[in-house]
Amino acid sequence: MICFKSSQPFQFYYLQEMELSTVFCVSGVAAILILTISNWLWFKPKKIEKLLRYQGLKGSPYRFVLGDLKEIMQMSSEAKSKPMNLTHDIAPRVMPFFHKSVTAYGKSCFTWMGTTPMVHISEPTMIREVFGNFYQFQKPREGNPLTKLLVRGLIVAQSDQWIKHRKIINPAFHVEKLKHMVPAFYLSCRDMMDKWGEMITKESSCEMDIWPYLQTFSSDVISRTAFGSSFEEGRKIFELQTEQAELFIKAAHSLYIPGSRFLPTKDNKRMKEIHREVQVSIKIIIDKRVAAMKAGETSKDDLLGILLDSNYKEIEQKGNSNFGLSIEEVIEECKLFYFAGQETTGNMLVWTMILLGQHIDWQNRAREEVLHVFGNKKPDIDGLSHLKIITMIFYEVLRLYPPAAFVRRVTREGTKLGKLNLPAGTLVQLNALLLHHDKDIWGEDVNEFKPERFLEGVSKVTKGQSSYVPFGGGPRICIGQNFAMLEAKMALSMILQGFYFELSPSYSHAPHTIITLQPQFGAHFILHKL
Repeated sequence: MICFKSSQPFQFYYLQEMELSTVFCVSGVAAILILTISNWLWFKPKKIEKLLRYQGLKGSPYRFVLGDLKEIMQMSSEAKSKPMNLTHDIAPRVMPFFHKSVTAYGKSCFTWMGTTPMVHISEPTMIREVFGNFYQFQKPREGNPLTKLLVRGLIVAQSDQWIKHRKIINPAFHVEKLKHMVPAFYLSCRDMMDKWGEMITKESSCEMDIWPYLQTFSSDVISRTAFGSSFEEGRKIFELQTEQAELFIKAAHSLYIPGSRFLPTKDNKRMKEIHREVQVSIKIIIDKRVAAMKAGETSKDDLLGILLDSNYKEIEQKGNSNFGLSIEEVIEECKLFYFAGQETTGNMLVWTMILLGQHIDWQNRAREEVLHVFGNKKPDIDGLSHLKIITMIFYEVLRLYPPAAFVRRVTREGTKLGKLNLPAGTLVQLNALLLHHDKDIWGEDVNEFKPERFLEGVSKVTKGQSSYVPFGGGPRICIGQNFAMLEAKMALSMILQGFYFELSPSYSHAPHTIITLQPQFGAHFILHKL
């Protein structure tokens, strides 16, 4: 009994001590959590801001949690609310906040994407360094994981994974393979021109918005060259990808709260739904092709056939499927074909026609060249490679209206860039649009349409500097640039053979970005049949 009674106080004090230790433990965890969150949302950004300023960089002060996101969205929304004058000085409308920041703080400066610092660079030497070192300066992973649902594949692959993807995909864009795709370019453009011709008689003209037609044309080309199918079969995929791109922009410019992707919001559900539909549609196409190959059919000279053949050879040569692409990875590359193939060429053509509709003298010079090389005959691969005036025009269009207004990278670890020391996780934004409109590089006439700048080629006018980057640069330069240029040359040649065009008085000049640079209110022209 004595032992039992003596144990009661011991038991009481032991339990009391456990309760106190639990309280202290919980309090300790809470304190660590508070410190971690405080460091993420305030102390670390302020420390990085101090580091950047110490190195001589100017920039916007860090604002709690949102950084500059609120002002970026406000200025962008205001800029898009109305068209601009017909001038090629488009940076204040296309990227108003970044243009304002660079004007205020200098070509090298910093802003804030939420809690993440973003260093802007427009110096050719620094741009060459970023493009050249793709291990150290990697493609950023967007804060919201749902943004990955638009496209992945080669465009976002990193380091060794990128090397594997590029090696397998590269044969599909070899010049010899592209020659076999020229007939598809011709058929798609002829379909578009037939529709235009139906709306115009020999004696009259017709006003129309050509932007939807050019989008359909470039989509049709990708369907034919990638999968050997017509645009009608791929129409749903393109519509879904366009909607996904708009949701992507919305998500990318919003502050992502970890875990919020799982919330059943309208946008979250729609992005996941589109992803599933596109995956299923493309997988059906791939499964049919794989079954045909297994049945002994020779692989076709379209992008999918070349990709599957290249992938099979890589696996067979290495004797291990890990060296090839999985079906899921092939699907992602196909999504990339669809998206990038449509965006790049369609945009380049619409801005080219807008500029030639404004500068009729250059339109006439281009037409004279086409008629001299081809007459009224079907354009061929050899003739397309000899179109010097049209090549100069495309170069100047891509300077004034580059497909991507800016390119982003992120530092993998603490990195030296020029004289700057950048901490790990710093975003680096290469402002291609500002670079292409820099008076110090291009001269006082920088905002004028002057294709003669490129009379002796790109390297001559840039003097070997990385001051002209419409397709990026370094090892990760756009793999489809030759494809896009060849397709655009075919289309413009056929358009010039069949039509004379001028900008309509109803045209509203409003460049804006939905991933790539597009005319917000369409491209209204008056077309005359020749």
